[in-house]
Amino acid sequence: MSSNAPWPPPPPGQRPGLPPQAVWNVPVPRPRRRESPGITALLLGGGVLVLAGLALVIPFLLSSTGSAGFAIGFVLSLVPLAVVLGTVAIVDRWEPEPKRLLAFALAWGAVVSIATTTLVQPAFVAVFGPHPAGRDATRLFLATVEAPFVEEISKGLGLLVLFLVARKYFDGPIDGVVYGMTIAAGFAFTENILYFGRAFDGGDGSTAELVVVFMLRGILSPFAHAMFTGTLGAVMGFAARRWNAALGMAAFVVGLVPAMLLHRLWNSSGDRFFLVYAAIEVPLFGVAIACVYLLRRSDARLTHRRLAEYAAAGWFTPLEVDMLATPRGRSAGMRWAVSRGRGDAMRRFIRVATDLAYTRQRAVSGRDVRGYVLAEQELLREAGRLREAVVAP
Repeated sequence: MSSNAPWPPPPPGQRPGLPPQAVWNVPVPRPRRRESPGITALLLGGGVLVLAGLALVIPFLLSSTGSAGFAIGFVLSLVPLAVVLGTVAIVDRWEPEPKRLLAFALAWGAVVSIATTTLVQPAFVAVFGPHPAGRDATRLFLATVEAPFVEEISKGLGLLVLFLVARKYFDGPIDGVVYGMTIAAGFAFTENILYFGRAFDGGDGSTAELVVVFMLRGILSPFAHAMFTGTLGAVMGFAARRWNAALGMAAFVVGLVPAMLLHRLWNSSGDRFFLVYAAIEVPLFGVAIACVYLLRRSDARLTHRRLAEYAAAGWFTPLEVDMLATPRGRSAGMRWAVSRGRGDAMRRFIRVATDLAYTRQRAVSGRDVRGYVLAEQELLREAGRLREAVVAP
């Protein structure tokens, strides 16, 4: 839909083949989304794990950084966290994930995965570490073997939990990227508190080391962990389109391989950091951006295809489908609605139509079939109510 397209179209009652006017105008209260028992258990269980993890993570950070280092590290770590979460919000704009699940993902990365890594690391080194264990050999082992293996599994387990429990909200690779990047943002946030705090605490009054560490981790590479775990999320997201538990577990194992390899490549740069950064990491980041863009385009095409099926049944006009399911159409529709003080209703109209498309997609792919008809009816009625709110004189 171009920005000059005439919208709104004629009222439903004047369009042959559309449902009767009364269907659109039935006064229906805004539907209350009933939380599934699985999601409730996920959030409650996640809360318990976070509280237990905090009892381990906070004392560890304080003992490693000191109270002043912890405070400085916390504040500075907010900068890369904001950058990554802001990017996640942009990636997630087409079909936003529930905030409660994003909060779960962030807390898993910041607390649960850090606590898991802290507990597993000593045992992993004891079993698989170099013998005899010299300081340099151990440090190299931690960076190039233990960290990629243990950290990516500890972060990835959060993705696996979301895949298995919140499958209604894990529809494809973009969802996997969003959840993976959010988990990684939380993990990097806590890890940065440790690195920044140690640099401050060990600076003997000088901030030179802190500035260097902040530049390397907070400015040059805020997306490092996001790339690792986002890759795993994308692989699992492709499996989510044909959902079953066995396929999800297989995708989890397969997706860990590139995540671990990318993590190892990053950690093994050493003295060649800037060479590896310029020659490998920057191009890889460019590839990641291109892949996310293409995946977003794929999601838009899927939304358009499903809404076009409703248009064929008379629920929408082709012009409305273009407005609801193309980036340009959404922008034009929002401009039109905002100019008339109806931006919020239009925003909700777009969101409900997108939910409708993905509800149908899950049913078409054999997922979430139970309750599909009722959910479809509720969304269609809500779409009709919002449409009337947008086009009302």
